[in-house]
Amino acid sequence: MPLPPDGYRSAQMPSVLLIEDDAPIRTSLTRSLRDRGHAVSSVSTALDGLRSVVEDRPDLIVLDLGLPDMDGADLLRMLRAVSRVPVIVATARDGEADMVRLLDAGADDYVVKPYSAAQLDARIRAVLRRVDTGRADTSLTVGTLRVDPGAREATLDGAALDLTPREFDLLHYLAARAGQVVTKRELLTEVWRIPYGGTDKTVDVHLSWLRRKLGETAQRPRYLQTVRGVGVRLTVPPSPAE
Repeated sequence: MPLPPDGYRSAQMPSVLLIEDDAPIRTSLTRSLRDRGHAVSSVSTALDGLRSVVEDRPDLIVLDLGLPDMDGADLLRMLRAVSRVPVIVATARDGEADMVRLLDAGADDYVVKPYSAAQLDARIRAVLRRVDTGRADTSLTVGTLRVDPGAREATLDGAALDLTPREFDLLHYLAARAGQVVTKRELLTEVWRIPYGGTDKTVDVHLSWLRRKLGETAQRPRYLQTVRGVGVRLTVPPSPAE
């Protein structure tokens, strides 16, 4: 299946695809989101959702995990193979491990049932604002590291970096604040969208993976400099003479 292009926002109202198998919830959310200015379509199965993404190209997906034909987590991975459309996971699963796993797999936000239509509407608007801002961003260059948020690509010394969606988000956030110390709590809030709870270990693990792909280690850093007791910053590496 071809990859739907980015930048297909409706000129009048954002289109939202609701993938939810519970008929009463689906009907109620569809009505409430339409009342709040969204063009809403809905399906009850994962395969119908995948087909709709490819054919209709919605601006955003609200994805339930407990679908009858496929777990929503598996559908998310399939969606990320064919589309960059923003996805908000809406589920009764409230465990931190599930939340981190789905956000790492490419979800843009995670909301736990029960939630109000007003809360979901606010999250939809927030995600779409971030998407629009990302499309307007120009490429960021730090030393020989280049981060292109529009294409979601990063290169080092001209070679493409093989980054997961969360690794790219982490690198982009740090590159946009090059030279500034960023706390792990800020990264959890802004990159992982976990404002309450969460552990620094999540950030530490991803920083370790990112260091490896940048060709460095915590003991011999180049771009990622740890500021003990404070956080991390991305900087231009010192020249060999230094």
